[in-house]
Amino acid sequence: MCWRSGNLLFRGLANKILASSACSLMMKALFRRDGFLRRSVSAENSEGPWLPQDIMMQIFSLLEIPDLVRAGSVCASWRAAYTSLCTTAHSKLQETPCLLYTSESIGDRAMGLYSLAEKKAYTLTVPDPPIRSREVIGSSYGWIITADERSELQLLNPISGDQIALPSVTTIGQVEPIYDDAGTLCQYEYTRYAADWISETPPEILDLNALRDYLFYKAFLSSDPSTGDYIVVLIHLPDYQLSFARGGDVEWTWLPPHTMYEDCQFQGSLLYATTALGEIHMYDLGAPAVARKIILDKVKRSVYERIYIVQAPSGELLQIKRSDDECEHDAILELSKVPKNTTSIQVHKVDLTSEKNLVEVDTLCENVLFIGRNQSLCLCAKEYPQLLPNHAYLTDDDYLDVSCFKDRRRDIGEFDLENNRIKEIVSPQLWSNSPTPVWLVPNPRRMSRLASHS
Repeated sequence: MCWRSGNLLFRGLANKILASSACSLMMKALFRRDGFLRRSVSAENSEGPWLPQDIMMQIFSLLEIPDLVRAGSVCASWRAAYTSLCTTAHSKLQETPCLLYTSESIGDRAMGLYSLAEKKAYTLTVPDPPIRSREVIGSSYGWIITADERSELQLLNPISGDQIALPSVTTIGQVEPIYDDAGTLCQYEYTRYAADWISETPPEILDLNALRDYLFYKAFLSSDPSTGDYIVVLIHLPDYQLSFARGGDVEWTWLPPHTMYEDCQFQGSLLYATTALGEIHMYDLGAPAVARKIILDKVKRSVYERIYIVQAPSGELLQIKRSDDECEHDAILELSKVPKNTTSIQVHKVDLTSEKNLVEVDTLCENVLFIGRNQSLCLCAKEYPQLLPNHAYLTDDDYLDVSCFKDRRRDIGEFDLENNRIKEIVSPQLWSNSPTPVWLVPNPRRMSRLASHS
């Protein structure tokens, strides 16, 4: 990138620094010095604007992914700061969530990344197996959890291209491998049981690619897998049970006997899991013996609302209820063809000191939600000025839809909590309906190049 382009980018960065509430007063004072800016962007400085590397890393940490890639291409000193930032294990990055999706138009081995900050789409080339042959069952810390055509699970960072194989699906209790005469895996035997019941129907024999639709609902990470210290939790069928694996494990660990889980949230090694009836259970997955602690007992009787659990920027625990218009349709055939839309989102604060334990919240104020088949997020719109406060950004995570009705239009949009109205993220639709799109907070470690597409 030539110095003129770098200087234009630098001027844009300076404006962002001055507007950011996350930047120090000292740095803002530095950027307000006209003499400093003139020296930094002078034509004589062919190596690009100069700043100490630690200051550059602090600036770069405020950039969205596309700007970060561009900044790393300006000159050697900027590239060094960019590389250092992307390889620092605990570097703080402030990335606006993006919509991650697949599309026929960009091929079987690429994913689309729609930036809410730039209102622009980018293409990411990702490693095999082809991403359009996989299902996406989770998104946390810039990584997605995928199930391939053999129903085996992988962690994938779509930005860096890093990929990690997870323990084999055959180590989940309800699954047994079936081999042909040559000793090649050819099918799975799937038995429906939980800790306190077993189905009266015989085990089902499934093709390799069919098991994933019968078994997986959602997956979550405790931390960034690039550090090597992480835990993966699965919500899986039958009955939406929990299993987990730590980084380096060779098999899944089952967490019986509890069922009907809808969403999970980590705080360190503590796993908070909410059920379809509004219960919240806590598990310490770092303890030698994992036991359940009931944080909140059953608070609802209906299972037709989807439930999420999320930590607000203030540290409070929120429980989210999401309703849609599917109940208006009766026949399965009709369900598979009629588009579904979210009609209501209710927010409750978990307050164990109150008599009701759940306190309804009328407004999110400056906060914004991201919910779907991803780690549920609650962010402060003041820190992300491109986002709309008191809104929820939605993707589809209804099990029947994403596993059975794969051609059905996805329930994706910006939901206004004040008016109970949803509108499109972008038009025309960029994504294929399957695998279902998810929200991704880009993780730029070992960044790959982005190529823009319309």
